[in-house]
Amino acid sequence: MRSATRPERRFARYRSRGKRCCAPCARPRRVRRSGVELLRPSSPEEATGALGNGSRALAGGTELVPLIRDGLVKADTLVEIRDVVPRGVTGTRIGAGTTLAELELDGEIPQALREACAQAASPQLRSMGTIGGNLLQATRCWYWRLGFDCWLHGGETCFARDGAQREHAVFGNDKCASAHPSDIAAALLALGATLRTTRREFAVAELYRLPTDDDRNVTTLAPDELILEIELTTPDASTYLKAMDRRKWSFPIVGVAAARFGGETRIALAGVAPIPWLLDSVAILDEATPLPGTGYKVEIARALVRRAIEAI
Repeated sequence: MRSATRPERRFARYRSRGKRCCAPCARPRRVRRSGVELLRPSSPEEATGALGNGSRALAGGTELVPLIRDGLVKADTLVEIRDVVPRGVTGTRIGAGTTLAELELDGEIPQALREACAQAASPQLRSMGTIGGNLLQATRCWYWRLGFDCWLHGGETCFARDGAQREHAVFGNDKCASAHPSDIAAALLALGATLRTTRREFAVAELYRLPTDDDRNVTTLAPDELILEIELTTPDASTYLKAMDRRKWSFPIVGVAAARFGGETRIALAGVAPIPWLLDSVAILDEATPLPGTGYKVEIARALVRRAIEAI
């Protein structure tokens, strides 16, 4: 009997990953690979029931997989949610499983969100990364990413204060000077979007909070809570502008999202605080608290805010 060739074995593995039971199962399908158990639930309720206690939700995997690989996140079980969270755009609703690549080509959604998706990551990552997962990105702070016992990891010191700090925060940096990297979060914040999860509906602004000594998480999402949909408002005009180190595949040095609703303009920033930062007014830029190496970010933000307002 002929043994399978390497391409055949690879295809067999691919096919088995996509195969589903014909009838609903009483429990999520379980697959174990490399010491990590993979669960494939058949509904959001089944997925949330499997979350917590060392398990993590897996969709596109562009954020979670590197974190696990680098030892920054521990997960005994991965709960694959690609088939149980909504995907696609229906009117003003976006399924959390919709990829950034799909959104950047959708002419019906606000321009700010399209532009934010188009400028995020690389084409390959945009084809895998989902909008729900993008909102939950971890900081790109190199001290945190390299596993230093920094304040955000539960330590006592924010090493960026006396170390390399070029890409760090200029707002909300009393405890932690890391900068939130999501372009999409800033766009949704400016657009006044609403999230629907397995538990509740709330403004996207309520997803984020500055970390404190008692709770160093930067989101309010519970461990067993999934984002299902994003509800958009429709602005008169909107845009997203981004300053970065290179033209492609770079996280924001500063990102500015602006959306005009009648006589009101909402502006949100990426890359300037531990969370996406909503500007109550342009004058708030005068209240920035940059580190010695991040003052240039304030000037970039001023320029981008001016350009964004002129554009809409």
